[in-house]
Amino acid sequence: MQRMLDGLIKFRQEDFEEHKALFSKLKRRQEPHTLFIACSDSRVMPEMITKSLPGELFVVRNIANIVPPYKEVHQDYVATTSAIEYAVKSLKVENIVVCGHSNCGGCASIYLPDEVLNNLPDTKKWLELAQNVKKRVMVHLEDETDEYQREWLTEQINILEQIKHLLTYPYIKEKYLNKELNIYGFYYMIETGEVFIFNYDTGVFELSN
Repeated sequence: MQRMLDGLIKFRQEDFEEHKALFSKLKRRQEPHTLFIACSDSRVMPEMITKSLPGELFVVRNIANIVPPYKEVHQDYVATTSAIEYAVKSLKVENIVVCGHSNCGGCASIYLPDEVLNNLPDTKKWLELAQNVKKRVMVHLEDETDEYQREWLTEQINILEQIKHLLTYPYIKEKYLNKELNIYGFYYMIETGEVFIFNYDTGVFELSN
C-alpha cells in the first residue's frame, strides 16, 4: 500500500504537472475517441499499450474482455452493457476496440471442470457467455493435447466472438454499417509487447506497424 501512496504523490508532482493544462480542459467534460474493451488482467494497461492521454479512451474491463449479447431489456445489473451504451450513444465514440491478450486466465477458465468453477460461482456464470468460443475452438483445434495452441486460439477467437456480440446491438450495427463507427480486434502479447490487429480482409491477426 505504501508504494501506491507514494505513487499518488509522484503522480501529483510529476505527471499531473506535465499535463496540467489537459486536466484543466477535462475538468467538466470528456470526449474520448475510443471505447476500449479489455480484460481485467493486471498486466494489461490500455493507456500504456496505446500511449493514450487522459480523456482519449473510455475503458471497460472485465474477465476475458467479454461483451454480453444484446438484449432489449436486461434483468441483471449491467455494468458492461451500460458502459457500451453510454460510450456509443452519449459520448459518441468513433472507435471500439476489443483487446484480448496472451496467457488470459479468463479464457483458460472456460476449460476448467465444474468442481473448480463451483468455487467461483459468479465467474462461472460470467463465463457462460464464452461457451460458444469453446465450441469454435474445439472445431478448429488440430491437437486437443496442445495446450499452447488451444490457448492462443481461444484468446483470438474470443476477440472475434465479442466483436460478433457487439454487432447484435442495433445502435452499434447501424453506425458500423453507415461507417460512423469502426470496430477493431487487438491481441496483445504480454511477453513481447506486440499488438496484433485483426485484418477483416485476410481473416488473421497481423502485427501492428
